[in-house]
Amino acid sequence: MVHRTRAVAAVLTVLLTGLAGLVTGCGAGGAVYNFGTVVRGEAGRTVEVGLPLGRRFSLAVTDGAAGWRLAALPDARVASFISQERRTEDGRATRYFVFNAKYRGTATITLLACADCADGGREQVTFKITVT
Repeated sequence: MVHRTRAVAAVLTVLLTGLAGLVTGCGAGGAVYNFGTVVRGEAGRTVEVGLPLGRRFSLAVTDGAAGWRLAALPDARVASFISQERRTEDGRATRYFVFNAKYRGTATITLLACADCADGGREQVTFKITVT
């Protein structure tokens, strides 16, 4: 009986470890596989985006040494934040901020690039989102 209990525990451990890897996004891919509509932005620019209700979308910026982050979460009634992902292809890194267009309305999303945002030296890109 003890042998059977240990065997069942070992099988459960293997299954749960594999499931945890899928949930946390470990392995070759990240947590998100569908970036939806990808909208690219550049430092110092404002990008206006129109999206239909219910659309998944990603705000993408070329990722450098400083890295990018959200200045603040947008109005979740308009655009709900899902995740932040970094992908490298052909030696070029891109950071994706993934959202769902939840309800009709407008929201402004600002991304900041700064190694140490407290020093005041930062670049930003602004996205004006309109969900219809």
